[in-house]
Amino acid sequence: MNVVIWARVSSREQKEGYSIDAQLRATRERATKNGWTVVREFEVAESAKRGATRVAFNEMVAWVKANAKRENLRTILSHKLDRICRNMRDAVRMQELEDQHGISLAFVENQFGPGPAGALSFNVMAAVAQYYSDNLRTEVLKGIEERCRQGWQHGLASYGYMNCSDERDEPIRPHPQNSKAVVRAFELYASGRHTFESLADQLAGEGYIYQKSNPRFHRTALSRMLRNRIYVGEIRWGERYYTGKHRPLVDRRTFAICQDLLDGKIRRTRAKIDHAFAGGLFACQHCGALITGERIKRKLNDGGVRVHEYYRCANNLPDETHPTVRWRRDDLEDAIIADLETIRIPDDDLAGWFHTALQAAFRNIGDVQRQQRIGNKKRAAEIEAMQERLLNAYLAGTIDEATLAARQTQLRDEAAHVAATLAACGDVGPEDVRVALGVFEFAQNAAQIWRGSKMDQKREILEAVSLNRTLGDVTLVVEKRKPFDELAKRLSVTSSRDGGI
Repeated sequence: MNVVIWARVSSREQKEGYSIDAQLRATRERATKNGWTVVREFEVAESAKRGATRVAFNEMVAWVKANAKRENLRTILSHKLDRICRNMRDAVRMQELEDQHGISLAFVENQFGPGPAGALSFNVMAAVAQYYSDNLRTEVLKGIEERCRQGWQHGLASYGYMNCSDERDEPIRPHPQNSKAVVRAFELYASGRHTFESLADQLAGEGYIYQKSNPRFHRTALSRMLRNRIYVGEIRWGERYYTGKHRPLVDRRTFAICQDLLDGKIRRTRAKIDHAFAGGLFACQHCGALITGERIKRKLNDGGVRVHEYYRCANNLPDETHPTVRWRRDDLEDAIIADLETIRIPDDDLAGWFHTALQAAFRNIGDVQRQQRIGNKKRAAEIEAMQERLLNAYLAGTIDEATLAARQTQLRDEAAHVAATLAACGDVGPEDVRVALGVFEFAQNAAQIWRGSKMDQKREILEAVSLNRTLGDVTLVVEKRKPFDELAKRLSVTSSRDGGI
């Protein structure tokens, strides 16, 4: 008798140690024992989730139907019923094969007799298989939802992150290279100067890679990335979002700008017009809309043309209380320069003293940290010696078990505190000093550097110095990053186009 062998494991069962090889060995032995000839073997590892397309199973059924007469097939042999029938629908398909083509089912472990009793037994086993599959799905979904509630994305981490199964405290963390690509993609798109095509070109030009097999970011990948709220620290499961414990890659303001651009709420700036201060750098103080750039050409009496560049609120439907927010480029440049001057110490002698004091402060911090580490390491060694002496005293009968337990608890708590203190001790090195002094030097010369910079460099300066920048009808307000906010506290300044303070 000619037979076909079918062997299957799901991806979950593979992880749990199930083997296709073991199924094939058992079915071959059964075929040899019964004197059956194996015409073909089908082996597959496919998902058991609901709705998954059983490609290999469908191919097997189609092949059996097409070759049943030519190959004189009589039986499909499998290890157990649940290897071939996951639900009642599969069982019906197998029964149709027997009714229409005379091909029955045979199993190594399950045996069904002839007649109504055998059919009943088969249907009961098929129903049990479907119950197991449905129950397994329910339990898996519960596990996935609980993982999302706990703040961790299930399955394969989104692009920009990587799975770290060996890290229990942080099983999903930013990928060292791909996370930079995500951040850069959001920054570029939020500028309002890119389509998906130009964004892909820009990322490729800067050396960012999507996948090794597909280096260029395609339209679908960019659209999915820019819509994915996981980058602002949220996890979606079904229709709900949960607060994630993973590290966000994108701030919510940048993400919101990208959503407005994707939804058409903000007009994308034409690439041929490069407005230095548009594209998400500034927002309106009154309504929060972005500041957009525009150029107006005016004809002169001599036939020439003068181009004026303005920056205005992009809200095309302002309410009655909304003032006119419209700045000439030169006025905005002057206000920015005045704001950059606030982080500069104008007195050269005072600036020199601050530079020297900064160096001395870092030396003092380094000395204190070294002394802290020495003291904590010494105390940790003393605690370890005390624990050993305590155990020896108990073994010698000097102290009882209750005293031992109480004292051990105290020493363990103190040891944990010392270890935490030791871990918290910083390690200020020469590189930290160079960075701090470099930041101070930049602050002293920021306005001058601005004057000699190109447009892209000016944008970088603004983004490096400040977090948020808003324009009112006459005032520019800048929320500075650390440590520039501390430097600016020496003189609180609000810049205006009128030059007032």
